[in-house]
Amino acid sequence: MTERMAVDMLHGETLAKAADQAVRAIPPAWPLTATVAVNPFLGQVNESLDRTAARLARICGVRLALPRRHYAERVEKGEIRDEDLLAALRASPLPGGMDLAALKAALAEEPQPAEALPTIAELASRATGQDWPGLVCERIGSFAAGFFDEGQALWAASRHNGLYAAWRAFATHDLTPEIHGLKGFGITVAEAPETAEGAIARAAVSLGLGAEPGTYFHQLLLSLGGWSQFARHLQFKAEMDGRTDSTALDLLAIRLVFEEALYAGHKAAIESAWQKVRRVHAEPVQADRDTLIATLLQLAAEHAAQRQLAATLAAPVAGPVAAAVAAPVADGMAPRQPLLQAAFCIDVRSEVFRRALESSDPGIRTLGFAGFFGLGTSHKGFASVVAEHRLPVLLKPSVFSCSAVDGKGDADRKARFNARASRAWGRFKLAAVSSFAFVEAAGPVYAGKILRDGLGLGAGLGKGSAKAKGVDAARPRLAPGIDIETQAAMAERILRAMSLTEGFARIVLIAGHGANVVNNPYASALHCGACGGHAGDVNARLIAGMLNDREVREHLRAKGIDIPAGTVFLGGLHDTTTDRVTLFEEDLEQGLAAEERARIRQWLDNAGRLVRAERALRLPLASGEDIAGRSRDWSQVRPELGLAGCRAFIAAPRARTVGRSLEGQAFLHDYVWRKDEGFKVLELILTAPVVVASWISLQYFGSTVAPSLFGAGNKLLHNVVGGIGVVEGNGGNLRAGLPWQSVHDGVGFVHEPLRLTVAIEAPKEAIGNVLRQHPQVRALFDNGWLHLFALDERGQMAWRYAGDQVWEAAGAGEAGVLDRKRAG
Repeated sequence: MTERMAVDMLHGETLAKAADQAVRAIPPAWPLTATVAVNPFLGQVNESLDRTAARLARICGVRLALPRRHYAERVEKGEIRDEDLLAALRASPLPGGMDLAALKAALAEEPQPAEALPTIAELASRATGQDWPGLVCERIGSFAAGFFDEGQALWAASRHNGLYAAWRAFATHDLTPEIHGLKGFGITVAEAPETAEGAIARAAVSLGLGAEPGTYFHQLLLSLGGWSQFARHLQFKAEMDGRTDSTALDLLAIRLVFEEALYAGHKAAIESAWQKVRRVHAEPVQADRDTLIATLLQLAAEHAAQRQLAATLAAPVAGPVAAAVAAPVADGMAPRQPLLQAAFCIDVRSEVFRRALESSDPGIRTLGFAGFFGLGTSHKGFASVVAEHRLPVLLKPSVFSCSAVDGKGDADRKARFNARASRAWGRFKLAAVSSFAFVEAAGPVYAGKILRDGLGLGAGLGKGSAKAKGVDAARPRLAPGIDIETQAAMAERILRAMSLTEGFARIVLIAGHGANVVNNPYASALHCGACGGHAGDVNARLIAGMLNDREVREHLRAKGIDIPAGTVFLGGLHDTTTDRVTLFEEDLEQGLAAEERARIRQWLDNAGRLVRAERALRLPLASGEDIAGRSRDWSQVRPELGLAGCRAFIAAPRARTVGRSLEGQAFLHDYVWRKDEGFKVLELILTAPVVVASWISLQYFGSTVAPSLFGAGNKLLHNVVGGIGVVEGNGGNLRAGLPWQSVHDGVGFVHEPLRLTVAIEAPKEAIGNVLRQHPQVRALFDNGWLHLFALDERGQMAWRYAGDQVWEAAGAGEAGVLDRKRAG
């Protein structure tokens, strides 16, 4: 091998690595059919917030912070105190120093808007006065909408040989760029390398990038918005399955071909400016003073929230509910058998319902666990061939299930025929050949339905009927072949993870959650994130059925978990939009007694009324029972507020939080560390629910502080594209993230962008051991994307994780810093 060949090979490897890093810096975005929250900073977890903010200011012109007047107003109201500002200054001192007075003075000084480095398309636009970035965005978006289409388009693009090859076939015949003045573009595309890797390498040479493009590739991918994020999602899924996917890399190559063509056509006018831009891209990313001050203010706001949380946990709680639940937590006493136990998802919306339900009777206990309830299933609905992964997207399915009716023979065949005919009718109405003719011929027949649904008069979720709208009445069943031993092992793992191994009630309700809304492309985003953007009814019913099985219970008894013969597990679904609960009593071999059914129904209905009244205080133009009607209103852009306001994750016995209002802002996971042999459950909590909660929290954070980059824009302007996402208006980039209406009510923010505070009642040494074993989870805490506290034996926030396996005494001010080594 010659020296030149070796240099070229090294150059190619370095460039390929840079392209791969740029792709992995992009967060994935799931399609609308199963939308889940994603951490928009997923590719930056190994660096700090201020460094990430500096990077995005350079390449996107955004600041990852609210205006300083927001913090100034909170200081004036006393919500952020001097002690919070001082704590921030101690935790993250500025180079050159800054005292409290200087930080307060900075609150009155808004920094200059960040200015992004221009791309070649933007430089050419400045030189010619023509909107080249808009053209590039429109042409790539137009092609991508057809290529990625999942059934909406009447004619979809060919996917043969991947995205880049399909685009070359399309672009060589696309006259739009040349009509707009980009002469010879079709020939440029035809002469481009046949592979994405070749196109990227050629662009690096022709644009003078060398082997180190710096932040330039990352900028180009971010300029494509949700298209690059959806492509990254395809890669993410492929790698979860042990495959590879180059779609995002293909998209980078396509964007570079446009840059090359514009550079060649306008080189003389932009060369000098491009050289300066290129040099800045190659420089190390460093936060300026304004960015560091923003980080300080962010820390102060988070310290204020932590101070309030600590006060809430420390406050004494009186009353029969608190006394009944708190008594047996740590003293080993056998608790009195509760009248009802109800397990809910850890979702912040469940905190409000749990609190309301417990207030209905001192004999009610609630538990919090991830909403898929530890059963990761790939599920097919009744008479459907579509597999829905009802589990966190970070996990792979462990079981398979399907829904089936109890009827056999003719009854079963009739039910399947009706279900499939309904879906076929829907496809026929949208088909290329029949869609227009269908509207002409059958449109008037639908006038009554359109009028009824448009006025919100359609049936909403009923009070307990399993046949309510949006709920599959067919019973879910595990696929054949899963033996009793396997089911019992799953049941044992689930019960131990829930810390539910004794003191079983007569009725144990397993309540998944979902949202029943209409005319909302983001409907799946209101479902259960732990169920992969689906409702939690399937998992709840499967778990209940498994735990009701006599043979499973016999195996559990041999493992030390003795479920009384009279205990019944009942599946349910909590509709977070109406706060009504559907009970799947027909799944039981023997139904509940009439008095039991009536009492449980009364408790659930009473809790629903209390929750609706509380939620009405936050929802704009809402009052009490009117909230239920929002789910049926076609014009309603805020049927509910989802997880807005989330700011804390608490893993502890319920006694630590019972009777305390956390205002729907905390994920609550039941956990008793003394029952956790080997701290396996603690490891599970930190590596799964905490990570999922961080994705949710940081998506709300990104959509609030940088809506132009990580938000989905205005719902009123949304148009669904390809069945996978939305554009704002009639074209352009796909928009990913949360709509503006999810974080703002038109007057002010309904979500305070705070990094999640994780508080776990467990020995800090055990928590530290888990972090050592999982570097990616540790990076979230070490780099400040999450805050971590260890609760003491009284449930108080005693220890703060300071990073790098160091703990400091919480709330001790300077003394806490001095005690770091002893705490660690």
